[in-house]
Amino acid sequence: MDAKAILIWVAIGVIAGWLASFLVGGGGIIRYLLTGVIGAFVGGFIFKFAGININLGNAYVNEIVVAAIGAVVVVLIARFLG
Repeated sequence: MDAKAILIWVAIGVIAGWLASFLVGGGGIIRYLLTGVIGAFVGGFIFKFAGININLGNAYVNEIVVAAIGAVVVVLIARFLG
């Protein structure tokens, strides 16, 4: 994995985490990154398991939406368990 791919992945994680915090609360750049990156894995699993394939016209936008939905799920599960 090259540096460009890692930076794109981090950017997608931060954006997705910010969107999730906008919807369910929370804050901080580290929290955005953590929830976004974990949410990307969870969202990818959920969408693949459900057989849902979104196409919003841009691959990065698709990844951000899936990661944000996954991040919301992660935050809600963490609040339920905490």
